[in-house]
Amino acid sequence: MEPKRINHIAIIGTDYDASKEFYVLKLGMRVIKETVRSVKNDVKIDLEFGDTVFELFIKPDAPKRPSYPEAAGLRHIAFQTKNIEADIAELKSKDIRVESVRRDELNHRKMTFFFDPDGLPLELHE
Repeated sequence: MEPKRINHIAIIGTDYDASKEFYVLKLGMRVIKETVRSVKNDVKIDLEFGDTVFELFIKPDAPKRPSYPEAAGLRHIAFQTKNIEADIAELKSKDIRVESVRRDELNHRKMTFFFDPDGLPLELHE
């Protein structure tokens, strides 16, 4: 396989209103398309964030994602930032829970985690 670029990142949420508010209004992703899929009992919202496309699937009956202890699979999504303190202040002003800043143990850059409405960990990395 010869990788070119990431085509999209898929996220499953359980609450349509809370997830859409978080990803669109709070994080600033732009809705490309929204599709109700009755057969699969979900809504698929295609979102654009810079050059990256996110597929947000709203499945009210999806099981909770185990985080502690961590389960196998995708661990988190990390967003690059040039000013972590400013981004943290913005997230907190939007009532988003953000952990304390710490240093990455390998590259020593500032980083922190914040969480979507279903508890999915998202990272800011400077």
